[in-house]
Amino acid sequence: MTLTDCHDESMPALTARAICQVLREVAFGRRMMVRACAQTWSELYAGMFMVDVEGWSITIFNDCGELDYCENCRCPDGRRWSFDSGDRFGTDPIALLSTWEHRTIEGMLHQL
Repeated sequence: MTLTDCHDESMPALTARAICQVLREVAFGRRMMVRACAQTWSELYAGMFMVDVEGWSITIFNDCGELDYCENCRCPDGRRWSFDSGDRFGTDPIALLSTWEHRTIEGMLHQL
């Protein structure tokens, strides 16, 4: 059995826009983001960094201390989204954030 065998066809696919909206709500203080990995953002410096946003498990790439892209996400109902370098530009949730939202999220990551 594969992961796709368990997929509920009645559930809409998890999209980059849905993940971006969760991150926007974090930036505006409507949702709480917590670190879900052992290292802090600064200790990791470069690599995958995991956060939890009220049941949303989001893995983002820390590129030398800067918020780069979203690697994958699992939402509370079990749907998943994964980065694919073959996707067209703008399909990464981080790329959909405004400049202010991006800076705000990045600042919050430094505080986790």
